[in-house]
Formats: sequence, C-alpha cells, structure tokens
Amino acid sequence: MIPEKMRQLLPEVELDPSVISVLLCSSTVAFLVLKWMVKKLVQQKIWEARKNRVRALGQMEEAVQQFRQENPEVQASRILSLPLVELVKKLKEDSLSPESVLYTYMDKALEVNRDVNCVTDFIQECVHLLQEVRTQKDKGLLYGVPISIKDPIGYEGHVSTCGLGQYLGYPEREDSVLVKVLKKQGAIPFVKTNISQCLINYDCSNLIFGRTVNPLNHKKSPGGSSGGEGALIAGGGSILGFGTDIGGSIRLPSSFCGLCGLKPTGNRLSGPVSYVQTVTGMVGPMARDVDSLALCMRALLCDDMFRLDPTVPPLPFSEVVYSSSTPLRIGYYDTDGYFLLPPCMRRAVHETRTLLQEAGHTLIPFIPPRIDYVMNELFMKGLFADGGAALLEKFELDTVDPNSCSQINCYRLPFLLKKILAFLTKPLFPRFSNYLNALCGVWSPKEFSELHAALMIYRREFLSRWRNLDLDVILCPVLGPAFTLGYPGRLIAAVSSTMLYNVLNFPAGVVPVTTVTEADEEDLKHYTGHYGDPWDRRLKQAVEGAVGLPVAVQCVALPWQEELCLRFMKEVERLAQGQKKQTQDNLQHGGAQADVARDLQNEVHTEEQSDVQAQASRTTLQTNILMDVQRTLAQTDLVADVQTDVQKPGSQTDLLADVQLHGHPQSSGPDMQPGMQTELTQPDTETQPCQPEMQTQPPQPEVQPDVQTQPAQPDVQTRPAQPDVQPDVQTQPTQPDIEIQPTQPDMQPDVLTA
Repeated sequence: MIPEKMRQLLPEVELDPSVISVLLCSSTVAFLVLKWMVKKLVQQKIWEARKNRVRALGQMEEAVQQFRQENPEVQASRILSLPLVELVKKLKEDSLSPESVLYTYMDKALEVNRDVNCVTDFIQECVHLLQEVRTQKDKGLLYGVPISIKDPIGYEGHVSTCGLGQYLGYPEREDSVLVKVLKKQGAIPFVKTNISQCLINYDCSNLIFGRTVNPLNHKKSPGGSSGGEGALIAGGGSILGFGTDIGGSIRLPSSFCGLCGLKPTGNRLSGPVSYVQTVTGMVGPMARDVDSLALCMRALLCDDMFRLDPTVPPLPFSEVVYSSSTPLRIGYYDTDGYFLLPPCMRRAVHETRTLLQEAGHTLIPFIPPRIDYVMNELFMKGLFADGGAALLEKFELDTVDPNSCSQINCYRLPFLLKKILAFLTKPLFPRFSNYLNALCGVWSPKEFSELHAALMIYRREFLSRWRNLDLDVILCPVLGPAFTLGYPGRLIAAVSSTMLYNVLNFPAGVVPVTTVTEADEEDLKHYTGHYGDPWDRRLKQAVEGAVGLPVAVQCVALPWQEELCLRFMKEVERLAQGQKKQTQDNLQHGGAQADVARDLQNEVHTEEQSDVQAQASRTTLQTNILMDVQRTLAQTDLVADVQTDVQKPGSQTDLLADVQLHGHPQSSGPDMQPGMQTELTQPDTETQPCQPEMQTQPPQPEVQPDVQTQPAQPDVQTRPAQPDVQPDVQTQPTQPDIEIQPTQPDMQPDVLTA
C-alpha cells in the first residue's frame, strides 16, 4: 500500500544503464582521487615535520654553542658521569647550576642523535622553564634534572605523532598530568624521542623520523616501542626518561640497551592506558640504575599527582618497603613454555638465582600456567578483539613502515582466509595457527564479555599458585639480547615473557645483570626452541652476533607493590654488580700473578743461561787441558809410561783428581772428529736424557712450581764419571745423533780423549 503511494508521488524516470555505469565509475574515480589527495596531504605534512625537526635541532645546537662560549669552564664529563641521586644532591647544594646540567645534556643528546637518530623534537620551552625552576620556593625531588619523554606523552604546543603522518599538525593543547607533576618536582623536559609506527611492535622505526639503532651496536635494534628513550639514555644523552608499556615497550628497550626500566601497575601513575580491558598499558620510568627509578617514583607519587588525576589511587611511595632488608621468598623460572629464550637469557636467571640464594633469600621454582592460552586467547584476542579493524583504519591514510609490513599484512587478511590458513597450518605450525585464530577477534559483545570473564579466572588461577608458594616476588627472563634490525616486526609472538604481566596487571621491572659471552654464542648454535618451527629458527637468527651486549632479568611483584618490586630490583642490581666487580678483581689479580710468574721465569731462565755459559766455559777449558796433556805425552813418547801409571790404582786416582780440579767435561770439544765417541766410567749414575742443544739445568729449589723445564730427548744418554758429580747438572752434545769413537783403542777407557 505505502510503496504504491510512493510510486504515485514520485515521477517515473527511466535510467539508462550507461548512465548508471558512468555514475558508478565517476564516483569510484572521485573517491580514489580524494584518497590520493589526502595521502598527498599527509605526505606533505611528513616532509614539513622533517624540516621542522631539523630546524628545532639546529636551534638546540645554537643554544648549546652559545652557552659553551659563555661558560667554557663547565666540565661536561664530570656532569655526565654523575648518577641521578648524586646529581640532584649537587644541584640542590648549588655546587652545580641547572643551566650547566641542562646544556650539557642537550649537547650530549645532539651527539647521540647524530649517532643513532633517536630525538624527534626539541622542547624549546625548557630554556624558559629554567627560570621557573629557580623561582620555586621548595626545590622538588627532581630539581634541575633534564628529562626526556616518549613521543605519545603530551606536552603543550608539541605534536604527539605516534609515528603516523595523519596526526601531524595537531599540537597538544595542554601538558599531560605526568608532565605537570614532573615540572612541579623541578624536572625539565627537553626532548621527545622516537617510536615504532603506531606503537605496534618492539622495533623503533616510522616513516616520519626514520629508524633508530642501538647505540651499543648499530646493527641491532634498541627495542620498542620506547626505543628512542632506550637509545638516548643508553648513549648518555638523558639521565631519566619515560616510556609507555602495553606488551613490553618499556622493558624490551631496557633489556636491549642495558638499562633499568619499570612498568608500574595500571593507573599507579597517570598516563596513557590500553585500548581494551584485557590488556593494561601504562607509563613508566627508564634510567641507568634502580635508585634513579626509585627517586622518580618517589617524586611522582605525591599529592599533585593524586589531585590532578583523581583516578590514581592516593598511595604515596613507601620508604619502609623499599629500604627493607628482610629476606625474600622468590619464585623463579627460566622459560614460560611458549617461547624458549636464547641460552644467555636463561643463564642470567640461574646466575642471579645463585647469587640471591647465597645472599640469604629463599628461591622456589615456579611454573606460570598456560602461557600459550594467555598469549593467544587473552592478549592477542583481547588486543585485536575487533579483528584489528581500528588499527588498520589508521593505515588507510598512512603508508606502512617496511619494518611493520609483515605484521600489518597478517592483520589485513580477510576473516575467512585467516580461518582457512589456521586450519591448514595446525599440524605443522600450531603456534602460528593459534595466532591466526586469535587475530580473528571476537564475534559478538557476548563473546567479548566471556573473554573478560576468562581473564578474571586466569588472574585468580595465577594468584592462587603464587599464594600457595607464599611468594613475595618472581624472578624470570625477559626477551633479549638485542635483535638484529628488521626482526622485531616479524616475531611479535616472542613477547610472551613481558606481555604476561600486562595481562595480569602486575608491576614488573628489568635489570641488566651480565653480557653475552662467546660461550653463549656457541650454545646458540644448538638452539632449537620448544617447537622447532620457523619462529624458533627466526629467533635464533635475530639474536646472533650479540657478544658483549647486555643481558637482563625481569623482576615481578603483586599489584600496587612497586616499592617491593624496586627493592627486589635493587637487590639483584647490587648482587650483579658485586659479582662483576669480583670477576674484574680476580682477572686483575690473575694478571698480576701471571706477570710475577713471568718475571720469575725470566729471572730463572737468565740464571740458567748464565750457568750454562759458565759450565760451557769450564768444559772447554777442561777439554783443552786434556788435549794439551795428551799432545805433550805423545810428543815426549811417554804414552806407554802413562798407561802403566794409569793401570796402578794410586796413579789413576791422582790423575782423575787432577782432572776434577778443573771440572768434568761432558761434551766434546770443538776439535773432535765426527767418528769419535766418549764414554764416562760410572754406569750406575745416570742423568736425564739431553736436548739436541746444549743446556745445563742446575737445581733450583726456590723456583715456583709453575716454572717448568722442557723434557729432554730420550735417544742420547750421558753418564757422569764420578759419583760426586750432581746428577741435575746436564750438558747436551751439539750433535746428539752422531756417535764418537775413541782415537786410541789401546788406552784405558778411564782416560778421556779429545
């Protein structure tokens, strides 16, 4: 009835099919042209952002040069070497000025940025903020400290790009609560740092500002998404920085760059939060040591934070917990059963466990339940509950960074294709199959509610296991060492070690404890992982060539117990540094002992050479005397008389006594013919076999046991003529393989001939 009346009211118009085709084609063309124009506009914004960055860094460098010209006496190396706690102390005592500290770190940040490309924006207001800091009545806990902040942390008048061109041109209207509290505590934000595109992986690259590399090894990634912070602090360009963490974005850069980083409980600090209820993201500090993190948390957990953001629970920093020395009950594990980390990361856990046990703490094995379920059904499905639609929408106007292509292309697969691939790959690649199923998201609001209920059930299960063991904290591995550039975007599932505590919403921190060794690199050759699938092989490739890079462990506490987590991190840091110092002392002591032994050996060798030369001189003199005697006897035709006298016992004894007055010759003289052989009269006393070259080895009772003489050749033996000759004194014929025959067969063998 109603459709018929509508037809009567509306004029009948006949549409030509060709007109319809033209309209459709023109609409499609218009849409494509509009999309092209928008992308062109975004591309133009990117070029402008790059120019603005160059201009800002140029202004930063000019300000530094001007300050250095006006203040040439500032000792930059001294300022840069101070830890945060000591730096604040000197600033409050006015032994250092805030200007000298700020410009010193600005200069160093420029240097580090030229090396690794980590700074995205210079906060010019920091120069004016110096004057405000000086006028504060009460010097805050971070008085005069220059700090760096991650790109998404809001600062008035500066853009938070998230690595996407579409956000350019929209500066923040006011400071974030975090920045406001930092300013009230006397801190001076001076730069923003680089991130991964859209914060979706743990690399550090985007199409606006380019790629950031690890300052410790430019072939390695600094981690992400807070990679710019990690690189700047590790390079010495900042003493305290702030990142965000939704799956490990604070802890992974800290692990890759050898820093200390803390992911607090969600909402313990005011800052960005996650997109969904099942995964909790938060802001947290990064620094070179645990004391710096504690000072930062002490400064932020104040009345200003609680007043400016009422959603933050008013829990001030507990000094009692942080300074406690009560032994802890510590659970530990070296693998979560989902992604087997490289040998060096597991070694770090076991070495730290041993140190903690020796320090009086109780270590208890702990097995985290069902990590594969958490990774796929809670983390990935919760993060991409809409199938990744919200994330992919952001890339309609932006070009995908090459380092994120494999990840984004996987998200772009149609729902049906994901399901088909998941089914086909299940027998050979079960982890990838479950990953694809998780990326399909949830089908309905009811299923999303069920997902949230499943999260609550898992948290209770984890807490029950924790309580049954009566644990205080947990020691576990963290992903590392630093990946080769390009690999983080292709191994997103490897973050299982960190994402667990985002799902659970537990505070977790990272502390470097050792470095990769040659032995670790050798063990890596035999790494196969838990599944032996392409992901395990890719992880092995990603961490190769990391000798000398930092190796860290992860420390975890229960929700709202950041102070206990920091106290545990401090204990781990103290023990690791003590072990490192002891190792260095042992190496130095061993080197000193080696030098002493080498000097002693050289002295003994010199004395032996002197003794050999003296013995050789005596031997030559004895040989010459005998030769002269024989020639004299032959010339006077008294040989027969000598033989007769020699056969008499008394005469023989006298002659031998005369010979012994000059020493006993044991080697041939220089005029000996090759056909001669010399024998000694006492066959019952033997010396050690001789070397092919002449060497005498006098007894040295005072020589250290590690000074050894070389073994002698076994083919030549020499027997001494008298029992009173020391058997340790050895001489060596110059030709050991040549036999020497006597020239006068009618002479008695007791007379040595030359």
